[in-house]
Amino acid sequence: MPFRDQNVEPAALSPLPSAQAVGTAARQKPTLARQFGELVARAVRAFGFNTTLAPVVDLALPESAEVMGTRCVAPDPAHVVEFARAFMTGLAAQRVVACGKHFPGYSAATIDAHHDLPLIERSRSELEENELAVFRQFAARVDSMMICHGWYRCLEPQKTAASLSRLIVTDLLRHELGFSGLVMTDDLDMGAILNEYGFEETIRRAISAGNDLAMICHRVKAIEEALGYIEKLPVEQLDRALENIARFKATLEPPRIFLESEFATLNAEIWQLRVAVLGEEHAAQLSPEDGKRSPVETY
Repeated sequence: MPFRDQNVEPAALSPLPSAQAVGTAARQKPTLARQFGELVARAVRAFGFNTTLAPVVDLALPESAEVMGTRCVAPDPAHVVEFARAFMTGLAAQRVVACGKHFPGYSAATIDAHHDLPLIERSRSELEENELAVFRQFAARVDSMMICHGWYRCLEPQKTAASLSRLIVTDLLRHELGFSGLVMTDDLDMGAILNEYGFEETIRRAISAGNDLAMICHRVKAIEEALGYIEKLPVEQLDRALENIARFKATLEPPRIFLESEFATLNAEIWQLRVAVLGEEHAAQLSPEDGKRSPVETY
């Protein structure tokens, strides 16, 4: 039985269950996490892509529940690590590249970074027991990392989004955790950045902090302006970023030819996963959030 809802516009693919729902079900049936990763990867491939900005490895804590929705798997670092490893194994089986996010975590954010810069009052010891306990496990395993826009006063004394902080991107992620993959900012078109910094300053700080990609996800016309700012940056910063991007691109599997016939097979398997995770009665219904799994969908 395919997913159906008369109040929803037809889509090419039926909605997958949320990461949180799969994570809960995977406690009893661990193979669901890898199956979820494979289906996500096959969906990505069906649309002609070879990378995905997943998994979310933020912890599902009460203070960030409204901010993060059902993107977070669990509050327990060990379970998040186990789930994400299996999920990434599923991605890798389809030659789709993973991205761990959002370093060092929105887990304790009480404000949505889409609107304002959240101040995250974690001590270093609390971070080590929670968020960093997860990210340390992935430093040598994940292909890329996305940096969040939270201000962690214990890591960066000056009011600065993590994504623009050299102390966090270079000193903590690169040097201390030993991460050598691609590093990108979260969307720089979010309120946490727009309300705090000018555009040129944002681009300059993003690259000088150690990011390889400065993500501009809404203001497409601003990309040419951003290029002008990037061209003014020190050559050693540009060389470092370009080298990391080239190394990352060399690992990518070329996209496949788009085949409409794949969608029928995928929809049938997505339905089976929904039943396994949610039960048949709930599998045919939208989530309690009416399908809006994250603020990104309404931003």
